[in-house]
Amino acid sequence: MATQHLDLEEQEQLDQLKHFWNQWGNLITWLLIVVLGAYAAWNGWQYWERRQAGLAAVLYDELERSAQAGELTRLERALADMKDKYGGTAYAAHGALLAAKVLYEKDKPAEAKSALAWVADKAPSDGLKAIARLRLASVQTGEKAYDEALKTLSASFPTQYMALAADRRGDVLLLQGKRSEAATEFGKAYQGLGSDSGDYRRLVGIKLNALGIDPEAGAKAGATS
Repeated sequence: MATQHLDLEEQEQLDQLKHFWNQWGNLITWLLIVVLGAYAAWNGWQYWERRQAGLAAVLYDELERSAQAGELTRLERALADMKDKYGGTAYAAHGALLAAKVLYEKDKPAEAKSALAWVADKAPSDGLKAIARLRLASVQTGEKAYDEALKTLSASFPTQYMALAADRRGDVLLLQGKRSEAATEFGKAYQGLGSDSGDYRRLVGIKLNALGIDPEAGAKAGATS
């Protein structure tokens, strides 16, 4: 009797399990497919990113060697390959920044500006975009393309780069003879740099002094503008 009772309990459990699986089996199966598929896709994406980064690193080494040797043809070819094949990687952005520096030093400002503009538009991080914009604005200022430089510096900058952008705007405005507007930007830079910025903040303070403005007063003016 005990064995028969046990068999009946087991049969009831099996019947309940069958009923549950008939009701929910398809849903559970599809959920498992989705979860396992997402996991596989994530692993595949991680592998692809690591592979892309590794291949981009090889090209970056080639670009760096070309830069050190001053071989512009090789450098520009390596940069073009990086932008075309691995444009979404940080290696490509860093490579373009390095290439822009070398190109500018080799009296190829148009190519340098093109590389910097690409980083400002395509870099995978806001920090790299900000660095590219600051350098591009410097090149434009050197060419006396002041309106272009101000347009470049009017873009949005991450918080840690805002003071640097304000300082550059002040430089450009001063070159345009706009002393009052320049003082306002220098004031923003002075305040934004903070007391721990050392020599850079003192340099901005000197600019304000040259305009006949006390640095602390300039900082307050920039904060309220």
